[in-house]
Amino acid sequence: MSVFGRIQDGWRRFRNQLMGRVGFQTFATAFPLTRPIARRRSRQLFDLIAGFTYSQTLVACVELGLIERLSRSPASLDELARAFGFAEHRLERLLKAAVSLKILERTSRGHYDLGIHGAALIGNPWIAGFIKHHQLLYRDLADPISVVRGGEGLTALQSYWAYTADHHGQETDAKDVSAYTDLMGQSQAAVAREILSAYDFSAHRHLLDIGGSNGSFILAAAQRHKALAFTLFDLPAVSQIARERILSARLDGRVAVVEGSFLTDPLPDSADVATLIRVLHDHDDESVAKIMGAAFRALKPDGVLIVAEPFSGIPSIEPVTDAYFGLYFAAMGQGKTRTTAEIIAIGQKIGFRSARVVATQNPLITGILVLRI
Repeated sequence: MSVFGRIQDGWRRFRNQLMGRVGFQTFATAFPLTRPIARRRSRQLFDLIAGFTYSQTLVACVELGLIERLSRSPASLDELARAFGFAEHRLERLLKAAVSLKILERTSRGHYDLGIHGAALIGNPWIAGFIKHHQLLYRDLADPISVVRGGEGLTALQSYWAYTADHHGQETDAKDVSAYTDLMGQSQAAVAREILSAYDFSAHRHLLDIGGSNGSFILAAAQRHKALAFTLFDLPAVSQIARERILSARLDGRVAVVEGSFLTDPLPDSADVATLIRVLHDHDDESVAKIMGAAFRALKPDGVLIVAEPFSGIPSIEPVTDAYFGLYFAAMGQGKTRTTAEIIAIGQKIGFRSARVVATQNPLITGILVLRI
């Protein structure tokens, strides 16, 4: 351990002992120079305590239809109460909560309109799908210790993500996968924009999208890169959904759909670039090595593998990657977020010669790691 590291550790222990004393907390709150810091820390701690009520306020606004209704025009409490069948004093409780969280705002006339967060939902309609989907996560997290410990019965998220059963030898059908495939497809447009803006595929001839879901990324990439050929590889039930969308888009001449499991089946070997979009973080290290190894064997010499997902180790999004995704994957029963260094280390063992991180506009939506054979 370095001298600097020991100093940091010593300071941390001293700070924690000091802040744990009631007398110091009282002093910090009363002293003018430390009062703003004490208030800010107090608010941050309370946000951790009250976070569930914040998220449920958002859920209520989405499920009730408040966001959609106010996107058309502002409305008074009376108008909204009549529209949604509420007693005014009861609906007002929800509206005040939403205003405090900037989901809604009050107009100069005292009516209700969308706030900055509510307006953002209109521009990203896929988020509403995830908000409703999170009821499954909340159900599982009623007992977070049990979820983190694992192995105590099937969770709601394990039932929802049907491919976890497929990877353990249980076959899935179109009915099993349609819900999660649709959910992932809703957000794929935003992910595709990030990837296509950050990485130029024009130097490639054939793209293999491994775990390509319903084909949303390929459809977006095909519009931008007219000379690029594509192969989508996914489970049979998911591939059936993708094939229908590709036929509807009249891209069946440019896009081949191949069925299989990337954990057990060989991948098509005609591509010079492969994509793993929000795939690796759904799996444990052993499975990640299998997936990346299959991609390595399938790619042409000097081929490129693109890993696109939110990465751990980025300070600005750590609460998302390590707290949100951490508990989400615990409830799902598999998966974890990784730093780019961790993925690169796995890639080097497989045989990838080089790797580079490509900056994206919004790393919360996705980061990009490019590995070359």
